[in-house]
Amino acid sequence: MPKAATKSKSRKAADKAEKAPRKGKKDPKAPKRALSAYMFFSQDWRERIKAENPDAGFGEVGKLLGAKWKEMDDEDKKPYVEQANKDKTRAEEEKNAYDDRKKSEEKEEAKDEDDEDDD
Repeated sequence: MPKAATKSKSRKAADKAEKAPRKGKKDPKAPKRALSAYMFFSQDWRERIKAENPDAGFGEVGKLLGAKWKEMDDEDKKPYVEQANKDKTRAEEEKNAYDDRKKSEEKEEAKDEDDEDDD
């Protein structure tokens, strides 16, 4: 009996794999997302941490950065939070401009299709 249950589970997993919708390709012209305060911090501190711990691997450096971030108080994090806020506004502006451009391109394509239909 347990064999039948195992087979049905594997079939369900196979069915899910077959039914999974495929994502479309990302537009290379799309704007980059905003970075978080922690990401600005990690960019700033990664080299220092690596210099202090030359034998640390990638994961270990990440753990050390996370520990350092947690022990910082809000005043120490303030410059990184400000950078993140600036980057957030930049990303929003770029996204809005990108969306506007994309909508206008879609309207032009629809207009061109309508013109072709009239011929």
